[in-house]
Amino acid sequence: MNRLNLLAYEPILDIQEHMVFASNGNVILCFQCQLPEIYALSASDFDAVHGVWFQAFKSLPVGTVIHKQDIYIKSKYNTKHLPQATFLGEATANHFNGRDYLEHQSFLFITMPHNKRMNISKYVNPFKSSTKDHSIQIDRKIDTFKSSVNDAVAFVNTSRKIQLIPLDGAKIRQLTQSYFNGFNEDCLTDIRLDKSSIGIGDFQFDAIAVNHESCFGEFVQSSKTNDRFTSDDFVFHQGFIDGLGLNLNKNHIVNQIIYLDDKQQWRKLLDNKIEALKKSANFGTQNKVVLKKIEEVVAQINEDESSRLIRGHLNVVFWDTDQDKLKTTASKIKAECKALDILPYYPRGEERKHYVLNSFFCHSSNFSNEDLYVTDLKHALCLFINNTNYISDDTGVLFNDRQFNIPILKDVWDEDKKRIKARNFAIFAPTGEGKSFLANNILRQYFESEVRLVIIDLGGSYSKFAKLYPKDHIILRYEQGKNLGINPFYIENIEDVTPERLEDLSIFLLELLASGNDTSKAEEVAIKKILRHYYQQAQNTVFSLSGLYQFVDLKKDTLLVDLGIQERYFNVYDFLHVLSEYVDDGLYNFLFNTDEDQTYKIEDKRLIVFELDEVRDNKEILSVMLKLIKSAIQRTIWRNKAERGVILFDEFAKQLKFKNVLESVEFYYQAIRKQNGAIGIVLQSINQLPNNATSASILENTQIVYSLHNEKGYDELQKRLSLSSHDLNQLKSIRNNLTGERKYTEMFIKIGKTSNVFRLEVPKEVFAAYLTDGKAHEHIMSIYSEVKDMEMAIKQYVKEL
Repeated sequence: MNRLNLLAYEPILDIQEHMVFASNGNVILCFQCQLPEIYALSASDFDAVHGVWFQAFKSLPVGTVIHKQDIYIKSKYNTKHLPQATFLGEATANHFNGRDYLEHQSFLFITMPHNKRMNISKYVNPFKSSTKDHSIQIDRKIDTFKSSVNDAVAFVNTSRKIQLIPLDGAKIRQLTQSYFNGFNEDCLTDIRLDKSSIGIGDFQFDAIAVNHESCFGEFVQSSKTNDRFTSDDFVFHQGFIDGLGLNLNKNHIVNQIIYLDDKQQWRKLLDNKIEALKKSANFGTQNKVVLKKIEEVVAQINEDESSRLIRGHLNVVFWDTDQDKLKTTASKIKAECKALDILPYYPRGEERKHYVLNSFFCHSSNFSNEDLYVTDLKHALCLFINNTNYISDDTGVLFNDRQFNIPILKDVWDEDKKRIKARNFAIFAPTGEGKSFLANNILRQYFESEVRLVIIDLGGSYSKFAKLYPKDHIILRYEQGKNLGINPFYIENIEDVTPERLEDLSIFLLELLASGNDTSKAEEVAIKKILRHYYQQAQNTVFSLSGLYQFVDLKKDTLLVDLGIQERYFNVYDFLHVLSEYVDDGLYNFLFNTDEDQTYKIEDKRLIVFELDEVRDNKEILSVMLKLIKSAIQRTIWRNKAERGVILFDEFAKQLKFKNVLESVEFYYQAIRKQNGAIGIVLQSINQLPNNATSASILENTQIVYSLHNEKGYDELQKRLSLSSHDLNQLKSIRNNLTGERKYTEMFIKIGKTSNVFRLEVPKEVFAAYLTDGKAHEHIMSIYSEVKDMEMAIKQYVKEL
């Protein structure tokens, strides 16, 4: 057979749901494997996954054939699914469109073979039909087999690391077509089966295999050291044969095939072999060596009841359009095997044809004993590939994977709360490592996905990004001796004085009076009674803090009696004394020196920046400013609880040492639970959060962590966030590349319990938009001052590069 047309040799008779009835009589249950992301697993994780596979497979019926197939196809990244409605979104899509990467699909096929003999012919025609009438009957034997497989799959799916999803008929037929069409996408073609080569369309195919016990070295294990990321002070792990997976970066398929045999039958065969070898042991040292190995295997079988003897086969099928490139790939595979102390077999001629055709899932029962190694199931499962590409969510914030620098969407909002209960986040990085750059990237994408942003900034890092959206943003900048135009007491009519409004104002006043959390319920009721009395009695006036002060001062002698309030619940003279600083000629009178409330200016803005740089060192003014901003947010932004919103505190490190400021931030964390929103903080170090109960509450409600490179280490981060040892290893493996064509920074991202290291690579337009200082930033701003259009300014700057 020199040429094969699949239409003439259809390998599949019928498909019922995910069960295939093959022409050769095999019955196969087909699944797609959802595997963890590459670099996300620790050594203990690899051991756990290995244990899951073993527990699932060890009880499958004798004769079952397990075929795990990992297909890797060189592909071009298509950005059509990325958001492109904005200037920066379009620039990002154009930048990454067509980038090379390796697409990976992992499948598991569990077969009840038509022929369960331990010795089958060396070469079997895989397309020979076992039945003439091609009738399909599901008997009790198939039902029993299917039930056993379902139990095994259910066990795997109870683990959090791996999921097995049944393949539908369309996917199975597509996979069959692709396999025998040589993964040529632009045409249908035949397979050319010559003595010296296998060709399918434009591709030449080859294979390298592990087909005998002598191929293995001293040991195999579930994981090994990842030399690329391991350093002197930590060890990073990868799967034992991961070098044959994504890291190979070639068109290839890794096939791991396991035949589950009868342990008692093997014990009898090995006992007979031992007797024969003992009789011939004196005829050579080699016989003595073989005898010792077999005796060790039998001893292991007798000692370990959970052991399961199997015959196995591992091969890598690979292809290329160029014969020289095919040889390069073969050399790379052999080098990887050598590093694993594995001596692979390189089949030629008829043998190679046999390996390629029988690595199709319907035919994987066709290997003879000459193609199979004998070992324990635990040993064979070390050769499974247990990770895949970075997994992109349907929606989210765009980062880049660590393998190919292609865009990856990570859902850090988690609408259905599958991974996190609170979507609050924190960014940690020393000065100069790009924390504001990262924050710009996260917030910009939030904004473009209809999330409302409030940025409380002490560093001036977001004005350029905001100016890209001139109609949707407002920047409220504090200037010495001036107010922000926020009057929390302002109402347009008496109907605005709702119980919720009185609750908010009472909290505002109690915080201003520095009563804080020490206030009793009775004191809160007293304040609300006075506020309500003020709004009812002082009509035909502009309500304000000054107005409230004057009202209480005027009625100080009778106020408590009129309202039935005991003096221990409200001290009129303390109230007037403290508030005197904020009215008339008080030290901070300018903070509230406004009649009309101007918060209406922010009601229809989706991007609001409060720049408080000038007040960053004055804890009193900063504390009051935060209370005023909180008041404005409550009355405008949080009025619509269905609207998503994010509040970011940037450059608040030193200020968080001020008790009043830290408590104001904590309030947002508590209040955000009632809203459809998230809080973010940006800090140089986690040590800038005081080690107290308030900070502990903030960290407890922070379930998304971003950390950039920190040469001082990550021990405190690990300690205070209870990070795992693998999290710490991931942090230590962070490496930036700020030279060459593809510049990127790396960052550790932990979402709930899952973590990995991601990259951030952006096009020139996005880089320009996120810059917060330096000559380039100043140049862009000078262009903007001339053209009055930030998008135009960035385009002009990029053109000049």
